[in-house]
Amino acid sequence: MKTRLRTIGMIDLLEGLNSAQQEAVKHINGPLLILAGAGTGKTKTLTTRLAYLIKEVEIEPINTLTLTFTNKSAREMERRALSMVNHVGLYRPLLCTFHKVLGFNFFL
Repeated sequence: MKTRLRTIGMIDLLEGLNSAQQEAVKHINGPLLILAGAGTGKTKTLTTRLAYLIKEVEIEPINTLTLTFTNKSAREMERRALSMVNHVGLYRPLLCTFHKVLGFNFFL
């Protein structure tokens, strides 16, 4: 399936991603787990995927969940993703650590 991407500003969402990262970004059928070593582009892939889901697939940010291991990386990922989509909406995407999400009761 070919997907024609809109551009955000002058930057194509997939620019600078390798083929495996592009495949992860364009995955829209269910959850996705990305496991890779340090310095392999996980943060870039996850933030680009979040931006893709919000901007291209038009999923509301409140209906997304992105998990990471540290608060620092969660803040950085949120900053990057929101800057890619020029987010000004009422609700932000849920982007937090695995530990924090275990404290939420949204599964009840």
